[in-house]
Amino acid sequence: MSSSEKNEKKEKDFWDKIDVVLRPLNGLLTALTIALLGYYTSNIVRQQETRDSNERVYTELMSSREQADSSLRKDMFLSIIQIFQRPDQVGLEAKMLNLEMLAYNFHESLNLKPLFAHLDRQLADSKTPDKVEYVRRLNQVAQEITTRQLVLLAQVGKKYSRSVDFDKLKENPGGLELEKEKLTLEGTERDFMLTVLDVNRQAREITVELGVRTKGDSSEQRRTFHVNYYDFPMIDNTRLSNDQRAAVVVNQINDAGADLTVVYFPGSYASLKEKVSYDEVVEKLRLMGQPPR
Repeated sequence: MSSSEKNEKKEKDFWDKIDVVLRPLNGLLTALTIALLGYYTSNIVRQQETRDSNERVYTELMSSREQADSSLRKDMFLSIIQIFQRPDQVGLEAKMLNLEMLAYNFHESLNLKPLFAHLDRQLADSKTPDKVEYVRRLNQVAQEITTRQLVLLAQVGKKYSRSVDFDKLKENPGGLELEKEKLTLEGTERDFMLTVLDVNRQAREITVELGVRTKGDSSEQRRTFHVNYYDFPMIDNTRLSNDQRAAVVVNQINDAGADLTVVYFPGSYASLKEKVSYDEVVEKLRLMGQPPR
């Protein structure tokens, strides 16, 4: 036997020994890998099932809570509104108390201006000695609700304030133009122009014209309306393009002048009674599908 054949035989014997040693080890490693993979997979499945179960329980609890809250609010609303349907049987104190409960609990979803105005008219015709106190209380509730809504809307939007001097308004019978303001929200830049046209001091009501010009748009949106303490921005607002809103709020008004605030905010924060514009929804979905610039 030649030396080369001897070397080949030795090398073959060496690899045979290696194969004998590694073959059972290979099987053991394969079995161990399968066992670990099975354990890891089952652990992931178990965690997912636990997470799904927790989410389902949480959803059911939240749904039950919302249903109970909605039922309670519905019963409260029906009970309170019946007070105003029996005007001859209920005194001013009861009406005031129930209006306060309506305002503090439903101001985001109901237009309460008619009820405020109705009670204001009743107070104007009333002979009660507490008339001044009731008027103060009515206006205080309205201002508190306005402040609550303004704080929320200013957090998600933009606002600016202007003061009105009624003596200057007399000198400008065609309307007192206030300093315009440029605001940008969600990438949309607009110029806001506020003009005071008239004031009814007895009714504490101001007639204003709001002009809005959007950058890149040659047209200008203008709207004339009356505002007082009972106009709340989430309810009484102007619809703008790109699902946005603008509202004018009366903060304070007296014989000398008034403080006004213009708030510019996303339409998603308008009252629940506002219907969704389907054209705006389609436009949003179209923009979401576009790649970022």
